[in-house]
Amino acid sequence: MRALLQRVTQASVSVDGQRIGACGPGLLILVCAMQGDTQAEADHLAAKIAKLRIFKDEAGKMNRSITDIGGSALVVSQFTLAADTSRGNRPGFSYAAAPAQAEALYEYFAAQMAAQGVAVETGQFGADMQVELLNDGPVTIWMDTAS
Repeated sequence: MRALLQRVTQASVSVDGQRIGACGPGLLILVCAMQGDTQAEADHLAAKIAKLRIFKDEAGKMNRSITDIGGSALVVSQFTLAADTSRGNRPGFSYAAAPAQAEALYEYFAAQMAAQGVAVETGQFGADMQVELLNDGPVTIWMDTAS
């Protein structure tokens, strides 16, 4: 699985002009299931993200996790994280998991984040979504369970 984490003061996602999810302060997590991914990758990613120390402590150092600060997460599916840009000028997405598998892993990942004690809201799988965020820092981190 791949994820792009953005530390945010606030974030929201809308579909057809209606806000369907929001968080903050905490993390906007854009997540993509790749071919061959299983629940084990989702478990690993959720546990790692919940413990990742990227929030400031009293001294201003990145030394606290999302669970330490009582933060929330907005989890949004984004198959374009699987983009292959190695050839030509149009990205390919053949490395992304098939839609049914990807949706199941996306929902499972969101549930695993919640099981880590993080308040979670989500986007809508497969929808044309508009995401708004106020990046804090900015802090943006790429994670890939394959590496």
